[in-house]
Amino acid sequence: MDIQVRRRTLVGALLAAAAVPTTLTACQSDRGASGEASAAPSAAPATVTVSPADASAQVRPDTPVTVTAAGGRLTEVTVTAADGTPLEGALDAAGTTWTSAAALALESTYAVHAVAANADGVATTTDTTLTTLVPSATAFPAVAPLSGSEVGVGMPIIVTFDEPIADDRRTVVEQNLRVTASTAVEGSWKWRSDTKVEFRPAQYWPAHTQVHLDVDLGAVEVSPGVWGTTRDIDFTIGSAMVSQVDIAAHTLTVTRDGEVLRTIPVTLGQSGSGGQFVTRSGTKVIMSLEAAREMNSETTGIGQDDPNYYNVDVKYAMRLTNSGEFLHAAPWSVASQGRANVSHGCTGMSTDDAKWMFDNSKVGDVVVYTGSDRTIEPGNGFNVWNETYEQWQQGSALHA
Repeated sequence: MDIQVRRRTLVGALLAAAAVPTTLTACQSDRGASGEASAAPSAAPATVTVSPADASAQVRPDTPVTVTAAGGRLTEVTVTAADGTPLEGALDAAGTTWTSAAALALESTYAVHAVAANADGVATTTDTTLTTLVPSATAFPAVAPLSGSEVGVGMPIIVTFDEPIADDRRTVVEQNLRVTASTAVEGSWKWRSDTKVEFRPAQYWPAHTQVHLDVDLGAVEVSPGVWGTTRDIDFTIGSAMVSQVDIAAHTLTVTRDGEVLRTIPVTLGQSGSGGQFVTRSGTKVIMSLEAAREMNSETTGIGQDDPNYYNVDVKYAMRLTNSGEFLHAAPWSVASQGRANVSHGCTGMSTDDAKWMFDNSKVGDVVVYTGSDRTIEPGNGFNVWNETYEQWQQGSALHA
């Protein structure tokens, strides 16, 4: 063999051999010892935090519940009361925080269920509970008028609590006593005491209006350790019965929805005895209707040894004041009716007229008295119309 040819062949073989390690080195940078590709690192699991934590079973009902995901997004959140009622809430735009939108109930346990997914879609599930506090007391609101009743255009809404309301809690209480009507009205609350608050419109209620009161105090601490409760009241305003009594002329003019129905001769409070029996002027509201009632002067401080003492059964009694003024039948004074004032302060009329008035009246109807110098005292009956609306608003914690 030619020696030059052999030399070229040997050089080619050496060059080919030298190229082999370079190729192996490049392959080993992408594979492990087994020759397979390495897996990408996994995302960390999402974590879920529920607040408040149920450590002491003393969660306040006004505390919002929040469910928060870290390292992922919430895919499911339910908060459910023991009776199965779900707690309303909403998820934020980022999908990481759910916040309750309604108050919790007192003395209740809620089950919280939440699911969050990390970047790989792997789910983390959290189940826990939280329990609300047991109050030292609750303030129950008695409401007039009663739900389902029909009342007159002068009827106030009266809320009487069985526990006092702290002065610094009156504003939040008013904010959670919500009045709505089928015919919109402007109105205001006024505090009579630390247990009583009353609502009236700026003007008489519109006739034939549906009214709803939402007492939403379940998450309101009305005084230290004392919490409110919730109630819903619905009532109807009937026809507009607005009567006028002229004390000097001894007449009662009855008007319904702007139409005069009847003018009745009456007798009113006599002027003697130091004026203690003079019928009060002012706008009064019928408080109750009783087909029969015993009238005993001892309830007004006039004893049996007083020459003005009386004890008589009357028919068709319609109360107007706490102090004892009524519209009622007074057959014994028919001769004076329309002519003279001889009563102890009540508005007396014949039995037939009293029955007609009784049959055509309802709680909340308005009776306006004029003609005497004695005016009705604040709080003496459903007495909400004897001051301007601006004056009335000064008794509101929201307007004061």
